[in-house]
Amino acid sequence: DVEVFDPPLCCPTGLCGPVLDSTLVDLSEAILAIKSEGRTVARHQMAAEPAAFMKNADVYRLIRERQLEVLPITVVGGRVVKTSAYPTLDELRSALASS
Repeated sequence: DVEVFDPPLCCPTGLCGPVLDSTLVDLSEAILAIKSEGRTVARHQMAAEPAAFMKNADVYRLIRERQLEVLPITVVGGRVVKTSAYPTLDELRSALASS
């Protein structure tokens, strides 16, 4: 249902290091909420899963055109719904409702 293509992070969730990024905390909470509603969510790390970035034609094209500044990219139902920032829970729910 939902795929998030992350920029390079220090760990799979980005919730590591001495200072937590509140945006990543909000994303983690949104993902947990979406999963609790029975949806699937996959996060892809560029360093760990480069094939996932190349397999999605839209994601690959966006990265070729705009480089890493386009990340993160959120895909819902196979459609890019947000670039350059993580979605809020409301944005994810809205995108899921229209997919």
